[in-house]
Amino acid sequence: MRRTTSTLAIAGFTAGAIVLSACSGTSGQSTGSGGTDGAPVKGGTVQVLQATDFSYLDPSRGWDGGVNSFYRLIYRQLITKAPADAANPNEMVPDLAESLGTPSADGLTWTYKLKDGIKFDTGAPITAQDVKFGITRSWDPEIGIGAPYLKQLVDAPADYQGPYRSGDLPTIETPDERTIVFRLKAPFPEFDAVLSMPTGTPFPVGTGGGDSFIKDVIASGPYDVKSFTPGSKIELVRNPNWDAATDTARKAYPDAWNFVIGVDRATIDERLIAGQGSDVNAVAATVQTATIARIQTPQLKERTVKEPSTCTTYMGLNTTKGPLADVKVRQAINYAVDKSAVLNATGGNQFATVSTTILPSSVTGYSQYDLYPSKDNAGDVEKAKQLLAEAGHANGFPLVLDVRSNPVAQRQAESIQQSLQKIGIEVKLNVIDVATYYETIATPSVQNDAAITGWCPDWASSASTFLPPLFDGRKITDKGNQNLSQINDPAINAAIDANIAETDLDKATKAWGELDKQVMELAPIVPLNVENRIYLPGSNVTGFHAPGGDVDYAILGLKDAGKA
Repeated sequence: MRRTTSTLAIAGFTAGAIVLSACSGTSGQSTGSGGTDGAPVKGGTVQVLQATDFSYLDPSRGWDGGVNSFYRLIYRQLITKAPADAANPNEMVPDLAESLGTPSADGLTWTYKLKDGIKFDTGAPITAQDVKFGITRSWDPEIGIGAPYLKQLVDAPADYQGPYRSGDLPTIETPDERTIVFRLKAPFPEFDAVLSMPTGTPFPVGTGGGDSFIKDVIASGPYDVKSFTPGSKIELVRNPNWDAATDTARKAYPDAWNFVIGVDRATIDERLIAGQGSDVNAVAATVQTATIARIQTPQLKERTVKEPSTCTTYMGLNTTKGPLADVKVRQAINYAVDKSAVLNATGGNQFATVSTTILPSSVTGYSQYDLYPSKDNAGDVEKAKQLLAEAGHANGFPLVLDVRSNPVAQRQAESIQQSLQKIGIEVKLNVIDVATYYETIATPSVQNDAAITGWCPDWASSASTFLPPLFDGRKITDKGNQNLSQINDPAINAAIDANIAETDLDKATKAWGELDKQVMELAPIVPLNVENRIYLPGSNVTGFHAPGGDVDYAILGLKDAGKA
């Protein structure tokens, strides 16, 4: 689960308890043909320009969008997300496994069979024992700081601390070299998605302790690390022991990849616009807001790709605070907020799309509705005043809004401040340093009336890592609390349980969409917008896709392998 706050600033944020749901559904569609015209050819070197280093090269440690895209080049798991150009890029597909998992009748046991011909970069075969070893590394208290789901789901002893400290884990069984069996604490219909997380990466038994992986990354994907200079450069070359016949998710067109790290973001935009030398083969993260006006020329617009993200920016309303405990007050605020003004504060419709739902359209389970409509999304002041009067607050009241010390976030907050002033709610902005913002708003004892924040799911094939952490009242904690509204509604809690228990994933998908609307009837948040990610791939790049905002490097390539 990932917290985010508008305009391209994402922070990893783990929740305290596992949450779940469905697979299959729709995905947001990209606009613009940039980077997608023409079929990629085999060969050449793609250059990736980035301002910051990856969090970790160890898949048991890393857990954010940028590094997950990188991992797809060098690591494989039993299950993975479908290629980004698939009809449903949110779908889970077999990777090292022959098929999706086979659950037992009671849902407590999941069995997988490995494909033939899968190898590490050393040439050694990848066995079930290697998969188990790699997975159990995530229980190590120092190494296992990445995705927590396997630790939360697998029925491991409470004192188990991974293979280096505790040895074997009996609840993951390997009856032979190609079979692996997981025993769970409770049924979890989306266990395939859990195994697609980086923590599902195999390691040869006995390897990967401490920081040894930095000197010799053990690759299972189509590329291996040739050189790594932290904070400066990563060079990838082909893994000669990767067999394309065993891998339907990765095309691996380029011969090599150069990740150039530590480049100022403004400089990256300038280089992509100029498109000179090797930069014709370059890709990067989203362009900055200030660059948007400069890429409106016909030539640059042809290269531009706009993708809706899987993240919703919203204002959480603390239902334990004074007038906000009244649903009519919260509904009034939903009516009053001028979302078009917030959109402009975010950067305009190039950078975001107004949201009336909790789930973005790029997350499976999304269902379109608008419970608090207004003309041009500019707010319905009269309806809001009516509801406030019915709640006994015709003259309004004071409200403290927590906001990050970030220019975009503060512009959004000022826009909301102006909207609510029209209905008599006087908003005071409490600006919090970016470094401590998430920790602060996730501590109920210091959280104020409202906060502008956002949420991204860990896998978009379901709303299971979206709605439960935000609205399950039983998961409210003193620290690291994700339910910022602190809503604890028995009907919502029961619906979450029912959706989790639903083994028919199509039914679960529909149920999550219905729960989205059920939650918004109580108005614990104000959905504001869904970010768009704007990319400007080099002119020689093709096959560029980033559904949900994460670039799929595994299917990207060049139009001319000999260029630059």
